[in-house]
Amino acid sequence: MREWQSQAHVKHYCKYHVVFVPKYRKKAGCGTLRKDIGGILRELCRQQRIEWVEGYAMKDHMHMLLMIPPKFSVANTIGFLKGKSAIRTFRDYLQVKRNFTGRHFWARGYCVSTVGLDEEMIRDYIRSQEKEERRQEQMRLEGF
Repeated sequence: MREWQSQAHVKHYCKYHVVFVPKYRKKAGCGTLRKDIGGILRELCRQQRIEWVEGYAMKDHMHMLLMIPPKFSVANTIGFLKGKSAIRTFRDYLQVKRNFTGRHFWARGYCVSTVGLDEEMIRDYIRSQEKEERRQEQMRLEGF
């Protein structure tokens, strides 16, 4: 059963699968930062009343399933999440590292797809990303 959301004059079910990557696809998501970036993004979503449905930080990209109310633009929402999380990341974790050109943490752009009827398939896809990456790496190592 779908969890429809309500606002003053609208009922909506607007879920989006969003992917974005760190600048130059650096493996900056490793270690403590990789664990904490999800918490940072969840907190930012909570501040904006955006529902965080699912998310997973890979070594070189971030998958999220978000419910964004129709009063917010997807582009502005992603810009807010990327901008504020980059500020917080530099302030809390990378203050001594200056190897990111111009203090940019995330690369320009993002990938977004509406979810519609395939929500469970998207959730499974996000959950299984690391397992699939390991499987593909193993196949490369075995020469297939």
